[in-house]
Amino acid sequence: MLEETAVTRQKALAVRYVKIHFTIKFVENTVMPINKASALRGGMGEMLLRMNCIRDRDCGKCDFETECLVCRIMYSQMDIQPKFMTAGDSVGYVLDCENYQEEFKKGEKLDFSLLLFGKTIVYFAQILDAFFRLGLYGIGKNHSRYHIIAVTNTKKEMMLDGNDILMERYRVQMLADYVCYRMDHFKQKPNGQMSLKVRFKTPLSLKYRGRFLKEFDMDAIVAAIRRRIYILDCFEGISIEQEEIYSKGSPAIVWQSHRQVSVPRYSNRRNEKMRLWGIEGECLVENVSDEFLWLLLAGELTHIGKNTSFGFGRYRIEES
Repeated sequence: MLEETAVTRQKALAVRYVKIHFTIKFVENTVMPINKASALRGGMGEMLLRMNCIRDRDCGKCDFETECLVCRIMYSQMDIQPKFMTAGDSVGYVLDCENYQEEFKKGEKLDFSLLLFGKTIVYFAQILDAFFRLGLYGIGKNHSRYHIIAVTNTKKEMMLDGNDILMERYRVQMLADYVCYRMDHFKQKPNGQMSLKVRFKTPLSLKYRGRFLKEFDMDAIVAAIRRRIYILDCFEGISIEQEEIYSKGSPAIVWQSHRQVSVPRYSNRRNEKMRLWGIEGECLVENVSDEFLWLLLAGELTHIGKNTSFGFGRYRIEES
């Protein structure tokens, strides 16, 4: 039974990913939005459209939709279509930026990261070019211009040499690799149990049993992690059922501190301002087994809940 569980786990975690870190430097004094991940995502999409769209951005009537590079990058083409997913969902990438500074002086730097999953991995050169062009055009309503000064992999190796991309440093990994790496950071208890603190670094926007969470609920978090892994498996063409990923109960939350937050953003697609809601904070979970730990660690990389493509639902776990 244990051997069967391990095989299923490896199958579920056979999701390919690449994580890249960017450092940009502003070329003038500027003001940036608080939610930079959303602005970067919108800017990336805009530059990709400018470079590739040949049908006046009327996607519904486009006869090249199935071959469109922008659709393949921005809106995931699933190998297996989950019944609960709608067209236009984005699961192939995550943009992260936890810098909430708004005013930047000329020469100041900003760091952000890009996580690519599955088939989206092959479009790195096009995405990099989009960010390069975005720096020339400017990001946000103030058109904040910047230069890309560093692009590095998870080992902090430089991936740019002048105008050349060092693709030998573009390292494709598996979700299972990340889980194994993180498992080594935790001390195994004699009885296989431990206490963990789950700290949400970005807002968690999660609907469970018909309602959005206003406080942390471990059953809801477990369901969200399982759902997220299942969607990425479907994106990769891995045939598996959600119940196979994890079917046991969840440990109890014994303490939590949470706050509701709202994040303003502008949607280029809808041409309107909106606010995204979620909760941030931390919770303490006891009696965590090794089997449950691997699930938590997988969600740590993938992000969970709604709006993951621009950084929502990122958490970090640590021993209490």
